[in-house]
Amino acid sequence: MKIRVVTASDTHQKHQHLQVPDGDIFIHAGDFTNRGSLESVKEFNTFLGSLPHRYKIIIAGNHDLCFESKNAEARALITNAIYLQDEGITIEGIHFYGSPWQPWFFSWAFNLKKPEELRQKWDLIPTHTNILITHGPPFGYGDRTLRGDQVGCKELLKRVEILKPKYHIFGHIHEGAGQFQSTDTTFINASSCNFGYKPVNPPIVFDYTVP
Repeated sequence: MKIRVVTASDTHQKHQHLQVPDGDIFIHAGDFTNRGSLESVKEFNTFLGSLPHRYKIIIAGNHDLCFESKNAEARALITNAIYLQDEGITIEGIHFYGSPWQPWFFSWAFNLKKPEELRQKWDLIPTHTNILITHGPPFGYGDRTLRGDQVGCKELLKRVEILKPKYHIFGHIHEGAGQFQSTDTTFINASSCNFGYKPVNPPIVFDYTVP
């Protein structure tokens, strides 16, 4: 059985400009708002309700501030998707796990300074995860900035190399958008906006074959 998965990230309140392909599951890897207002979360939830996909899964990103400061209130506004925050869910035989954390990035949400803090978060990812969704990239995959720096999380990469999920979906570094392959995992930086916050990158689609 093949499940069509449609991925996007970092739309920054410009999701209405996306041409979202049909599929079975829509995934958004965070930064659907600019500054995390509850009103912008409501608007995004309305957009999610307009999509035809049977399942929608989202996580928060560093711009989605209210999901850290007012978590219960923000989560309650998401009625048209499954919100994951250090949580997993199995759909159609595929196990998804979502987490919003990243190495310290200015003064936005879900920042962690110490490697051991990040390691504690990634250790929560179950061994049976098939599709991992994080907001930030792992080190070395879709994490290169315009300055040439690689800013992905090394602790996340270590965990991914142990778990070997079939897909790892993320965003955060707009200029790193695209697909990358290791021996065991397909990495997808699904950032919709480019470095100038223009929604120029179409959603990335793949078919997941369920044994």
